Order: sequence, then structure tokens, then C-alpha cells
Amino acid sequence: MNWKRSIIFCVSFLTVFFGEIVVNVACGGEIDPYDYYISYFHNDVQGKDYDQFNFSEWEYLYHDEEKVDEYDLNSAEWAKYLNVKKEDVRSVMYDSDSTSNVLLANLTKKNLKQLPQDLQGNAFVKALAKNKHALKYFAFAKSCEPLATANYDPWNPVMRDSTQMIAKAEQAIKQLVEVRKDNFLKLRYAYQAARMYHYAESYAACKAVYKQYIEPIASTDLAKGWAMSVYAGSVRYGGDPTEAAYLFSKVFNSNPERRVQAYKNFHYTSAAVEDVLAFTQSDEEKAQVIAIKSFGNPDFDLASLNKVYSYIPSSLMNGTLLVREVNKLEKYFNKPGGFSRNYDDTDNRSTTKNTNLSQLELTKSFALKLAAEKKYPEPELGIISAAYLNWLKKDDVAAAALLQKLNPSTLKARYQNQYQIITLLLNARKIKQGTFKANDLVPTLKWLDERCKEKVAPKEDDYFASNRENKFLSTTRNFYHELLVPTYMKMGDTTRAALLMLKGDLDVDTTGTKGFSAGMSWTSLEFWQNYLSSSTLSKLEKRFNEKAAGDFDVLLNRTLSRISKNDFYELYGTAYLREHQYQKALKCFENLPANYEFLTPSDWYEDEKLYANPFETTINDYPKRYTSATKKYDKKSFAKEMVRLQKLVSTDKKNAAQHYFRMANGVYQTGYYGNAWALISYNWSSYAVYEKSKYAYDQDFKMAATAKKWYLKARSLSTDVEFKAKCTFMLAKCEQKSKSNQVLGLSNWYDISYTERDNRLAYVNSKNAYFAELKQHYGQTAYYKKAAYECSYLSDFVVPTK
Repeated sequence: MNWKRSIIFCVSFLTVFFGEIVVNVACGGEIDPYDYYISYFHNDVQGKDYDQFNFSEWEYLYHDEEKVDEYDLNSAEWAKYLNVKKEDVRSVMYDSDSTSNVLLANLTKKNLKQLPQDLQGNAFVKALAKNKHALKYFAFAKSCEPLATANYDPWNPVMRDSTQMIAKAEQAIKQLVEVRKDNFLKLRYAYQAARMYHYAESYAACKAVYKQYIEPIASTDLAKGWAMSVYAGSVRYGGDPTEAAYLFSKVFNSNPERRVQAYKNFHYTSAAVEDVLAFTQSDEEKAQVIAIKSFGNPDFDLASLNKVYSYIPSSLMNGTLLVREVNKLEKYFNKPGGFSRNYDDTDNRSTTKNTNLSQLELTKSFALKLAAEKKYPEPELGIISAAYLNWLKKDDVAAAALLQKLNPSTLKARYQNQYQIITLLLNARKIKQGTFKANDLVPTLKWLDERCKEKVAPKEDDYFASNRENKFLSTTRNFYHELLVPTYMKMGDTTRAALLMLKGDLDVDTTGTKGFSAGMSWTSLEFWQNYLSSSTLSKLEKRFNEKAAGDFDVLLNRTLSRISKNDFYELYGTAYLREHQYQKALKCFENLPANYEFLTPSDWYEDEKLYANPFETTINDYPKRYTSATKKYDKKSFAKEMVRLQKLVSTDKKNAAQHYFRMANGVYQTGYYGNAWALISYNWSSYAVYEKSKYAYDQDFKMAATAKKWYLKARSLSTDVEFKAKCTFMLAKCEQKSKSNQVLGLSNWYDISYTERDNRLAYVNSKNAYFAELKQHYGQTAYYKKAAYECSYLSDFVVPTK
């Protein structure tokens, strides 16, 4: 071990490895795979025909729900075959309970009357009873189903009975003779035979059945495509993945009810698209293969879009592929505003600006070609896309000119929506230029509110379905948080910025009775808890009861109803604590009820509250000193003590040095490295030390600036050498915090190695003059010896670096 470096951790820096007590760690929610980059271009603007394949870099599929209900389609085919209603077929074929399914699997004309009354009266069941071949097949299909789905549950797999499945396949082939003139049943018996052989891993037999009995039948029935899918699987496992991929691409086209399944199977083959294209026999088939491959490509792929369009320009796949390219570009051009959540933009560092601009221009050219040629059924998609791309590159004049080519009143709703959004984006950018009045935004903002109310209840197994199904939720949040908030922050209007953060939170509890965490998203909560000064909070306090002057402010002021007054005054008081206005902080805390619970860290392992003395003097910052038995300081009692000390430095001048020292301890211990950090901060993270200082109170929280000033004052007022030694040691620690933050804040923590960080820290701390003073002037004091004993590497700081 390099001992010269280890002193950094001895004095304070080992807090980074603070591990024996788990406290409140700064973190956000789980990353939403449908909402990890800033988007204003809805990926359903072109329709939802292929929306399973919309862009998401973090998901293999945007979602895996088939767009077409297979049960409905199959029920409709049976209904047509037997001349009954589709609903009667579905209720029996798919919606029967387990008891009825057992009876149906053994159904004959003789035992028909043994069925429950509702089944006996069903038109489909009656039709089956009159058609002995259909009845026989239906019962046979029901008996095959348990064998085919035996290991459906991945957690409790059941081995398929290959012997029984082969027997069922042979039975199905025998039945083909009976129904040789009935292509409907013949196709289905052959399908069951092929399926049973395939699941029994008798791939050669499966392929033989398909070639002999299925392929010759000219039919558009669902079962033809299902059989081809089974056959493709046997081809794949039989050693020809390329041909299998081609066959799956055909199923993708012919059977929309199994399109996602075909897409997955195509990619599972891992076949090269060039090799698959060799099997294609038409432009349509070529386009299908290229599109399927491109749907799974998270990188720019305009070449594939151009090819698909050249083969079948009228296909709706072109719309999905175009919107995918637009969404990909958004990752690079929609930069985070800097005041809310946003994920690592590594791609923005690895891809040059010129490359992205070139890609944008090429995509825009394609969009305009699609609009001009009018071969695509909805050419307005090209205009909308090109207008948005112009906005992305900040060419607002060109974007507005393109929008003027459209008549919003004649557009489909999804295009009207996107038209409104782009118009809103253009107007919002004008606000900071002083060419647009915020009040004029209000009608569109109200329209946006209404769209957000059109929520889709998420399914139990899809936590993120809301953002996927209603794009206005993320659009609204992004518009407020990433565009308007930064605009108003740059204008110096933090008050409106704070309200705009709330306005972007439309999918939260708005009762105002459960505190900030229930009334705000975690991103807005982080903004309010860290960016608002006492001056801003004073202005917000007035807005609780003040009538707003304009429509824009009226809209914003309504969001205050979400905020608990108690939590507001707790935050207001905390802002004063950070600014060392302790009397005003105390006045805010006096608005709180006597039983109000302030934030207190918890020991996650022991499930108990942790308290700290903000006025104690510590030699080592690590490990933090929490206890459940000490005096329980909270924000109010801390403010009260600091008010007392501030008065004493003026009225008790004899002991002013001690009072200044105690106040300095109070500021130091409520900083990042202190034990009582929770008195001025709402979270603590081991990674925060590597982040650049961005909040006003970081001057104290991370760099101990005020603590240093008061330790200096305390030392200057005393003649006690032991006391001066203690002040000097604490000054050295404050100086270290400032130097360390300046070094570590230069890079992201993950960009430099531990060794590199240690080297940087060792160098800057070797220049810490207070450690030299400590040895030179106070090396013989008892406090110096105590510090050297408790921190055995103290000498490393005072030996000059060679």
C-alpha cells in the first residue's frame, strides 16, 4: 500500500467507502425503457400497425403484444366455415373453463347433452354436432393442446411427452383421408401433425408433412401461416437457419397475429440478411426481410429505409422505419436541460456533431421525398418529420415554413397532435428571445393537460406501460423540465422555474396531504430541495395567497395546491440554515406542528433512526459517528442553538473564540463529510463527492467555506496554544475539502481510475499549508499528538513531496 496516499482516507476521504451503515442514498427511480432520452416526436404519429417495432435502444422489442387478436381471427374463420357468429365460436373455443374443456376434448354427438346448458345452447356447439368431421377435429385439436403447451411455464417446466405427440401426429395424418375434400379441415389436421412432430423434435417428419400436405394447398387461412412457422422451426433446427429466417419473414407478412413471434424467430436464426435475400422471390419479400432486420437495429439505418421504400413505397413499414430514425436522432440533439433527471449521454460524446448533423439532413431529405412523391398513403408524415428535424437543429424558420404547408383541420388526430407539439416547441424557444409572450402559450398548455388525462391503465406485468401508451405524459414533462425550466433559470426567474417543474408532474398524487414525496416527481423534488434559495421561497410563499396577474401565472400557481404547507416551511427553513440566517430559519420552523418529523437518516440494517451531534469535534470523518442515544438535534433545535451562539459572539466576547469554534463545528458537521449532514441536505451519496459543485450551498456542504472562516476567526481570538492547534487541524480539513472537490469535480467519477484519483488528491493535499502550520507551530501540543495517534498517517501531510 502507498501510505502517502492513504492519509487522504484517514482524515476524511474514506467516507466514499462508507459501508457499515446504509443511509439515505441519492438515487432516482428505475430507468424507464420507453423514456430514457428526451423525445417530443411521438413514435405512434405514423399509426400503430407496426408499433411493436418502434425505437427503444434498451429493448429488443418496443413491446411484444401482437396487434391482431389471434383468437378473434381464428374464431372468425370457424364462424364462416360453420355459418355461425364469431362470438359463439370464441366463447367455446377460448373462453371455456377447465371443466368444460375436458368435456369438449371428449365431445361426441352422443354426449352432447351432457354439456352444461349454456354450451348446449351455443350455436357453434350445435353446428359442430351437425358436422361430424368438424366435431371430430375440434375434439382432436382440444386433446393436442395440453401436449403442445406442456412446458409453457418457464419456472415449472414439464417435459413434453414425445411419444404421445408422435401418436397424435400419426392420428392426424390418418384423418386426412376422411377430410380430403375439405381443405379447411385438411389444412388444420396437417398443421396439427406438423406441430406435434416439431415439438417431439422429429424435424424430418415435420418437414415431410408440410411438403406433402400443406404446401400444395392454396389457402390464405391462418393455419397455413402457422404451419409455415412450425415448418421454419424444423428447417432451422434441421441445420438451415438462413432458409428458416426467410420463412419466418413470410409468416411476418402473412400472419399479423403472429408477427412478433415471427420477428423473434427471424432474429434467433442469426442469419445474415444478404444470405436471406437470396431466397426472396419478389420486391415485397425483399422489403420484409430488410425491414425485419432494421427493426432490430438500434443504430442509424437510413440505408434500410431507402431500400424498403424503393421496393414497396406504399407499405406502412416505411412510416415506422422513418419515425425510428427521427427518434434515434433525438438522443443526440435533445440535450438535457440540466435541472432534472437524465441519463448518461455517452453516445453524445462518442459520435461527432457533424456526423449527427449529416444524418439529420439525410433523414430530412428522405422525409421530404416521401411527402413529395406521395407514394406513401400518408405523405403528411414526411412534412411533419422534416419540420421536427428542422426544429432539432434549431432552424425554426424552416420548421415553421414546412408546417405552413399543412392544414391542421384536415389532418388525422395523431398528425394534428404532433403539429401542435412542434408549434409549441417553436413558440417556447421564442420566449428566451423575447419575441413571444408566455401568456400566449396557455391555450396550448391546457390542450396538453387534456391529452395527459387520457391515461391508459398499465397492465400488472408492465410497470412502464403508461409512458408507452400515452406519449403526452413524457412529452409534457420534457417540455416543462427540459425546455421551459432551463429557459426561466437562464432568465434568472427561479420562482417560475420551480412552478414549471411542478407543472410538468402530471402523473402524481395531487392531494397535497402526504408531503413533497407524494406531491412531486423525484426529479421535481430534487430541484426544489436543492435549487431554491430563501429569496425564491419567499416569493413562492406569497403566491400561496396572491392573485396572479396573467393567465400563465394563474396556470402555474394552481400547482401550489399539491404542496403541503408544513413541508414548504420545513424546506424554507432549511434554505435559511444553508444561508446561515438561523433566526429566520427558526421562525419558519415555528410554523410547523410540535410533532412534525424532520428527516433523520436510518440504519438500514438495524432499522433504527440515527442521530448526530452537529457540534462535536472529530479528528476522523470516517466512520461517521451516529448514535440513537445522543442529544437528538433536529433542524429546529440546531437553528435555536446557532441563534444562541451568534448572539454570544457579540455579548460574551471573553469566550467568543469558543463560540465561533462551536459555530464552525456546526457548519462543518452539517456538510457532506460531517455526521449531521441531514440537517441541511435531503440525501447523501458516496458518489456525490465526485460531482461538480452545482448548488449554492455546496460552498459549505462540500467545501466547508463558512466553517473555515469561523475556525480562522476562532483561532485569531484565542491565545490558548492547544485550542489554536485544534483550530488549525480543522482548518486543514476544511482546506482539504475545497482542494479535493476542485480536483474530483473536473471529471466524472467513472472516467478516471482509482490510482489517478489518488495521485491527484495526494498532490493537491501535499500543498495544504495548514498541515505544515500544524507541525511547525503546534507540533508539541497534546492535540497534535492526539491527532497523530488517532490518525497514524498524519505525518504524510507535513513531509514535503520530493
